[in-house]
Amino acid sequence: MTETIGIMAGIFTTIAAIPQIVRAIKNRGVKDVSPFMFIILIIGVSLWTWYGFLKNDLPIIITNGISTLFNAIMLLLIIKYRDIK
Repeated sequence: MTETIGIMAGIFTTIAAIPQIVRAIKNRGVKDVSPFMFIILIIGVSLWTWYGFLKNDLPIIITNGISTLFNAIMLLLIIKYRDIK
């Protein structure tokens, strides 16, 4: 049960950035989206990924690794679209 809760938490945390990414791509804009929040988030999930490697915990590694990727994509979209509109 404990591992199931951890996996579900990881899944929801991982997919949280997807709606923002889709919206940024669709609208070609990132008005009022803070790049600093995504920088801090990337640092946090990167550290969780590293922690997963140290603990040899595959669910932590996978979910936080993917979350790092999604948040990095969003940060790149912020950089790309920040001056548009």
